[in-house]
Amino acid sequence: MSVRSSQHTYDPLKMRKSQKTPWGHPVVYLLSFILVLICILPVVYIIIGGFRTNSQITRDPAGLPNPWNLENYRVVFTSNIFWHELVNSLIVSVATMVGIVVLSLMVSFVLARYNFRLRNVMYSLFAAGMMFPITVAITPLYLLLKQLHLLNSHAGLILPQIAFGLPQAIIILVPFLQSIPQELEEAAMIDGSSRLGFFFRMVLPLSWPGVATVGILAFVASWNAYMLPLFLLNDSSKYTLPLGVQMFSTQHSVDTAQVLAFTALSMIPALICFTIFQKKIVGGLAGAVKG
Repeated sequence: MSVRSSQHTYDPLKMRKSQKTPWGHPVVYLLSFILVLICILPVVYIIIGGFRTNSQITRDPAGLPNPWNLENYRVVFTSNIFWHELVNSLIVSVATMVGIVVLSLMVSFVLARYNFRLRNVMYSLFAAGMMFPITVAITPLYLLLKQLHLLNSHAGLILPQIAFGLPQAIIILVPFLQSIPQELEEAAMIDGSSRLGFFFRMVLPLSWPGVATVGILAFVASWNAYMLPLFLLNDSSKYTLPLGVQMFSTQHSVDTAQVLAFTALSMIPALICFTIFQKKIVGGLAGAVKG
C-alpha cells in the first residue's frame, strides 16, 4: 500500500504576485505630498508673513520671522474695519447657506421621491445650471438687480448666490434621498405619518451627511466670493472680507506685512470650516457619487 506524500507545487507566478512590492504606493504618496505642498505653502507664507516686518520681507522674502512680530495682527484685530467686514461676510454667508440648504432639500425631495412626467427634465436642467458660472451672467444680473433696487445691499448678494448654488446642492442631495428605501416610507405611512412627517423624522436624519456637505460648501463659496460683491457693492460699509482685503491692500500698499496679516485673518474662518468638517464633506460627496 503506497502512501502518496503531499507535496506543495511551486507556482512562480503566484510567488511573484505575493512578493510583489507595491511600487505604485510611494509614487502616489509622493504626488499627493507635492500637491498638498502646492496648496498649503501659499497659505503658510501669508500667515507667517503677518508676523514679519516690512524690512524683514524686503531683506529675505522667503525667510522666517526674526524676531516674531505681533504688531501687524494686533493692528488688524483692533481695527473696526476688519470686524465690520467680518460681520458682513457672516451675514451674507450664513443667509446664503441657509437658503441653499432649505431650497435644495425641498427640490431634491420632490425630484427623488415623487414620480411625475418632467422629473428627469427638471433634474437635467439643474445639472445644466452647473455649466454656467456667475461671471457669465454678471451683466444681465446687474441690470436685473438694478431694476429690483437691490444694488449695494446684502440681499442683492444673497439671492443670486442662492440661485447659482442650488444646482450643485441638488446634484449632491438627490442621490442621498433616492437611497432611502421605499419600504421605509411605506411603513411610515402605515403608521399614520404624513409626507412632511416622514421628511422631518426620517429623511433629514438619514441625509444629514449630504446636508452638511451642501451647507459647508455653500458657506465657503459665499465667504470667498469676490466677483459679485465687486460689481454690486459701492458702499464700503457693506463690503465683505474679500473686498475688504482688496481695499486694505490698496490703502496700505506700502505696508506688505500688515496686508498679509489682514489676508491671513480673513482666510481663517473658511480654513477652520474645512478643517473641522472635512470628513463630512468627503463622506457627503462619496455618498452622492455612490448614490
